Amino acid sequence: MPAASGDESGGFVWANKYGTIRGSDHFIKLVASLSSRNSSIKVQTVSELTQAIKWRLNDEFQSVLVSGEISGMTKARSGHIYLTLKDERSSINGIIWRSDAAKLKFDLTNGLAVECRGGIDVYAQRGTYQIIIRGIRPQGIGTLELAFRQLHEKLAAEGLFDPTLKKELPPIPRHICVITSPISAAVRDFLQVLTRRWPRIRVTVVPVKVQGPGAADEIAEAIRVCNRMTETVDVLAVTRGGGSVEDLWSFNEEVVVRAIYQSEIPVISGVGHEIDVTLADLVADVRALTPSEAAERLVPQFDEVTGGLDAASDRMTKLILRRLGQARRDLAVWGSRPVLTQPLECLRESAMELDFLENSMARSVRAYLANAERELGSMAARLEAISPLSVLSRGYSLTRDAKGKLIRDPTTLQPGDRVFTRLAGGAIESTVDSITTDLEDAGTQECRPSTENK
Repeated sequence: MPAASGDESGGFVWANKYGTIRGSDHFIKLVASLSSRNSSIKVQTVSELTQAIKWRLNDEFQSVLVSGEISGMTKARSGHIYLTLKDERSSINGIIWRSDAAKLKFDLTNGLAVECRGGIDVYAQRGTYQIIIRGIRPQGIGTLELAFRQLHEKLAAEGLFDPTLKKELPPIPRHICVITSPISAAVRDFLQVLTRRWPRIRVTVVPVKVQGPGAADEIAEAIRVCNRMTETVDVLAVTRGGGSVEDLWSFNEEVVVRAIYQSEIPVISGVGHEIDVTLADLVADVRALTPSEAAERLVPQFDEVTGGLDAASDRMTKLILRRLGQARRDLAVWGSRPVLTQPLECLRESAMELDFLENSMARSVRAYLANAERELGSMAARLEAISPLSVLSRGYSLTRDAKGKLIRDPTTLQPGDRVFTRLAGGAIESTVDSITTDLEDAGTQECRPSTENK
């Protein structure tokens, strides 16, 4: 290889035309001029070169694990998910095909740190490479745990876990529908405890898958079917035995949680063991730790109820007997009273009292009328004393003019006016001849007719 020569620039030592370039421990072969007749390199089209790179990358990077932070995520209408994985210095485009995206248990969000499993592929049209993601899980937390948290947060925001919306279980249900696997040990334990505590209970087992593909849809549909039954169902019990998180995952599916929330019939859940908590437990009206405890919480102990009824019956019998004894004593006391032993004597006394009251009332009425008559006479005498007719009987008279107005001043008259005089015995119509206002002269004059009487 020829010795390196030339100027240093940017940390590289430039060699001659047929030499090498050295820089940062990288060696890059320089291709001679395309016009060189000694060149043995085949000229390739862009498509051929891209396809060669694609095969090489597919072969060497067909299965890789890469961690990074999601950014620029979009979900196409086709169902494919496009995203970019990045760290502090680099980024790579990624795609999740629809078939793999449908299997995701949690929601992908920008900023979420994940680990992806897949292979490197080249998008020939743009000449870019990308990772085809076949599996993805969050960093630092399990996939199902993240899915549980995300769905819980979503449903809690909608109010599905609101404790004020919980329905109460009936004290003694008559018909219970159990939604579970019919061949599981859990349903046997449930029925054994239930019938031992309350032998006369009616139970309908609604068989469903409790794990695996399609189990969540079957459970949700069973809940809806029970709500549509023509027969009265008092309680729904959704149960299954213990298992891993994956085994119990059907009871964390959104379709099951919403079916329980929408049920008009009260729902009690008994899923797994004491340490297992599912979203179905949180949305149910009552949560039991196990299927056996669900049976215990549904019905009381028959012997305790019947024993309580016997005790209540004894107390009621004693109370009734005590009341009857008191009633007999009261009846004996009332039966000895005269109103019952001598009823006619009581009526005679009442009749005498009635006669006395009648006489007393008659005397009071007569006295009242006499007093009123005396007061009426007194008032008539006083009215008579001030009556104008009484004054006229003593020699006085009333004189009015032609308009009927009472004459008090003679100056209001003129000679020739007609006047009307009222006396005690009748009335006089006169004509005025003269008028005298001096009473002393009038008293000394000889009396002579001054009016023409009719």
